[in-house]
Amino acid sequence: MLITDDVLSFIRSSLHQPRGTFHCWLNKTAGSKNLFKEDGIFLVLIGKYLEGSSEAGQNTFKMFEKAKSLLQRYPSLQVVGLQYGKSIRLNNTTTHMLQRIIKEFVTFPILLSNKNIFEMENVSCYIISKGFQTPIVYPGEDVDLKVLDQAIHELNAEYGKGANVEDMKSSWVKPVEVVKEPDVCSASRNLLFSFPGCISADENGNHLFLSDVNHHRIIVFNSNGKILDAIGSSPGFEDGEFEIAKLMRPAASFYHASEDCLYFVDSENHAIRRADMGRRIVETVFPVTDGIKKNKGLWKWILDKIWVKWNIKAKSEEFNSDSFLFPWHILRSSNSDVVVLNQSLGTLWIIDLESGSIREVLKESSKILEICGQMIMEKCIPLGQLPAFWLQQQVDTTCPFEGIPYAGLMSSVATCQDHVVLCDMVGQTVVKLSKESGSATSFQFSNFGVLGLPYWLASSLEQVYAVDDQSGDLDHSQCFRLLPGKVDIDLNVDVPQHTYLVEQPQEGCIWRQARGAAAEISGVENKASSSEKVGVAQQWYDEIDNLSFSTPPEESSRQENSRHPGEEVQDGRVRIGATINTSPGTSEVIIYAALYLRLKKSSNPHLDTRESKAARIAEILEPKRKSKKDLFVKLMMMSDRDIEELIFMRPLHVRLKFNCRDHPKADNTKGVILTDSSVKVHVTL
Repeated sequence: MLITDDVLSFIRSSLHQPRGTFHCWLNKTAGSKNLFKEDGIFLVLIGKYLEGSSEAGQNTFKMFEKAKSLLQRYPSLQVVGLQYGKSIRLNNTTTHMLQRIIKEFVTFPILLSNKNIFEMENVSCYIISKGFQTPIVYPGEDVDLKVLDQAIHELNAEYGKGANVEDMKSSWVKPVEVVKEPDVCSASRNLLFSFPGCISADENGNHLFLSDVNHHRIIVFNSNGKILDAIGSSPGFEDGEFEIAKLMRPAASFYHASEDCLYFVDSENHAIRRADMGRRIVETVFPVTDGIKKNKGLWKWILDKIWVKWNIKAKSEEFNSDSFLFPWHILRSSNSDVVVLNQSLGTLWIIDLESGSIREVLKESSKILEICGQMIMEKCIPLGQLPAFWLQQQVDTTCPFEGIPYAGLMSSVATCQDHVVLCDMVGQTVVKLSKESGSATSFQFSNFGVLGLPYWLASSLEQVYAVDDQSGDLDHSQCFRLLPGKVDIDLNVDVPQHTYLVEQPQEGCIWRQARGAAAEISGVENKASSSEKVGVAQQWYDEIDNLSFSTPPEESSRQENSRHPGEEVQDGRVRIGATINTSPGTSEVIIYAALYLRLKKSSNPHLDTRESKAARIAEILEPKRKSKKDLFVKLMMMSDRDIEELIFMRPLHVRLKFNCRDHPKADNTKGVILTDSSVKVHVTL
């Protein structure tokens, strides 16, 4: 039996204490104040923590999934996950719990407690209350989602709040596109991959399609590791060209050869989407859209870019236990039918893509096995060629299913030529094993410019993303006093000690902007002939300036122009050039760049431990945030793989200010003199 008042009193007393005698908070943003509004509506999930128990893991997954669904519908809802148990170690967060947060993308705080506040063991329940008063208790983890939705809807209505976030904002305030991430994902987002969860292949075309799940993109690369393209620019839900399309945790996919299209599930958007590889366009194929975004004029397109608005309203009667929520695996059944399963393999949907309708929904494991058991086993065949310890490391990131070993990994493995390719979700990388020799190697990834500048480095002039204000981490600032005219900027950057550049930074990884009395003109003379794909941020500004749409470049053209003068590597130094035209007054030049690094091989591997190497990377990426550094180190230590093989991205952020006096007057004329200047800037990371 649950002592509800004692539980709520315990939670309330712990809200503003990160750690106590019997509790600690996990996934709660460090340093945040007033994270909770105590008079708000709370949803508390209570479950017993049993490390390594697959049944307990399944139950927790069900509860977390329902809470995430309700949070998407009611953004003002305050969710707390309470995990209790005598085995909980408050001073040492278990890797099992961290992997669960990463895998399920849990954005709400979790309260861990070893306090005995229950009269009986194995109590799982949901508690809904307003300001911790008059709580409503729903026992068990299998409470119908519609029941919880109705209870929250009624509380919202009773206290004068609408069911949607749009009802709680003034129409005169520009909305912010909020991207809330789990704390551990935020700490590790500067790795090349963040939870690389699913992969598929086009063997004839030598293309692999990797779902970089928590970076909200799909990366296309070949068997040599050369990155060929990237699908998705940032988290959200929007169709369009690859550079502007928005995804939210893309998962499993399959390549349709006759259509030259990649079909994939967009998990957090609860959708099936199609990427046309020839036209480089992303379209939503299920649920069927109303076409508003597809047939819009130029003015509507501009407004959409500068005024974010998410249409999140949904009819209450459409929100139930059979709703198409958080799809993860997708299997091609027939010409128009696909079979989709969620991450826990507990729900199956049979969907007719031609009509855009759900044919059947199954929740009984025996019936699911009858429908797609053979397809699952066929997908799992390549897993039999992989070492058992590889698969065992992934156990906490997958779900068991009815006697099929490692069924949860069926979308995380693919074959390409003579290799089996596996997503290492624990080591945050992708590995391949030769079918002939049995030897395992890592991909030598290259051509990072195709990935562009990561969305979390976006300037404050662009759409605002609420991701810990990463733009505030300034590496260098400097002020110059010059005469007006053209200014050539020569920026030289020394990479951090004990690291080396995986490859020189390409133009797509660099973003420049001039503000005030200056205009950025770098490469203007070559702009007409250059066809290299630039980052989405720079492209967006170019499109607004030109009020025109450019044709996406061919892949071959992008590859030919991957090297540019002015960006070169010499003895651990990066050189970035920029050119501006200045006028009298003040101006500022902002330079962002993504530098892809690895640790240098240790000269004394016996003394240089894996933990010290992990701490070195954490210090480079999170020098000011101890809590995130500790999480990051723990994350890297989960895997047995060589940390020196890990590729990580070091953001570069430089701001240069210019104060320019009036133009010098020419002798005996009314004209002015334009002055050409150059400045050298040196930055050590």
